[in-house]
Amino acid sequence: MVVYTGDDEINEYLYKFVTEGKYDPDKRENNRDLLDKGTLYVARFGEDGMVDWLPLVHGHGPLTWKNRFHSQADVVIEARRAADYLGATPMDRPEDVEANPVTHNVFLALTNNSRRSQIRVDAANPRAKNVHGHIIELEIPRHNDLPDHAATRHPWNIFLRAGRLEEDDAWYQGNQPETWLSCPDNIAFDNQGRLWIATDGFQNTSGVLDGVYACEVAGPRRALTKQFFHVPTGAELCGPCFTPDNSTLFVAVQHPGERSTFDKPSTRWPNPSDSNLPPQPAVVAITREGGGPIAG
Repeated sequence: MVVYTGDDEINEYLYKFVTEGKYDPDKRENNRDLLDKGTLYVARFGEDGMVDWLPLVHGHGPLTWKNRFHSQADVVIEARRAADYLGATPMDRPEDVEANPVTHNVFLALTNNSRRSQIRVDAANPRAKNVHGHIIELEIPRHNDLPDHAATRHPWNIFLRAGRLEEDDAWYQGNQPETWLSCPDNIAFDNQGRLWIATDGFQNTSGVLDGVYACEVAGPRRALTKQFFHVPTGAELCGPCFTPDNSTLFVAVQHPGERSTFDKPSTRWPNPSDSNLPPQPAVVAITREGGGPIAG
């Protein structure tokens, strides 16, 4: 089993953990201790379009007592410092990492990094003062016709660069001006392999309410994003999740009315007609009128 995770902070890293044991879908008890043994890796994105996964293992390379790593526990606890020593690629707030259930490629949402300087621009983080963020696609190789997520070297590409077209060095497939977004934060896939992108900070960067956007990942409409739902002022949308049949999309609406006051909130969502209630976070279930799959 392979678990991917991003360290959601500017100039931090993308990791994956490859378990020693294998996931058994038929015996739950066999999976309870899978995360106890395995290898933690950190990503280094190359200018050649390849990503190398570097093992964070005590005794490997510089991860020794000379650099104050006295055990594997030190390496794991100080994973950021260990990744620094290995020369991993500092990323623009690596937030969410998800695998496409159809293509099996892995997508990484990089929310933003306004503090990246021009001298620290690299292939995987191509913009200085990256206020709008971008999304990277990891192209997972196949072994015996199965995706090999444990591979330690494989291609990657930039799926989209967020922001206003022509104004922010943005890039979307088709480059249509009505499709732009900012600050991709959480992502999800439906069972058709479409990518759904939740934003966090769109209102701060561009005065546009945060929301969720959908797009194809292949073909002529690859990365051609379309807005599906937006949240009230001051809120971010996070945690998009589909039911297996795509008939319901769950989204979390966090901190509506943020940066306003309790006495004079900027919104009273989800109870706009009740002046006695403050704004409240909530989980929203979105369904299609008449039933059936969303965006089917």
